[in-house]
Amino acid sequence: MAAALLTDELYTRLLANGARSAAGENIDPPPVVKLFTPDAGATWLLTKADPEDPDRLFGLCDLGLCDLGLGEPELGYVSLA
Repeated sequence: MAAALLTDELYTRLLANGARSAAGENIDPPPVVKLFTPDAGATWLLTKADPEDPDRLFGLCDLGLCDLGLGEPELGYVSLA
């Protein structure tokens, strides 16, 4: 599933950030990848993948109406699947 959305390079960077975080390093990496659904106004700015569950990605998720300024952004996890 990851191959359809992410290049191997981007996924490797997400996993590296996740491994650093899991090792206890206090990091605040910039987004590695931006995913969006233009028809639904949802955007994800993803920074890391959980090394224990590589399908689980972390980042800023905005599931609101981004173009109207009514979004509800939150930090959290999303399933790549």
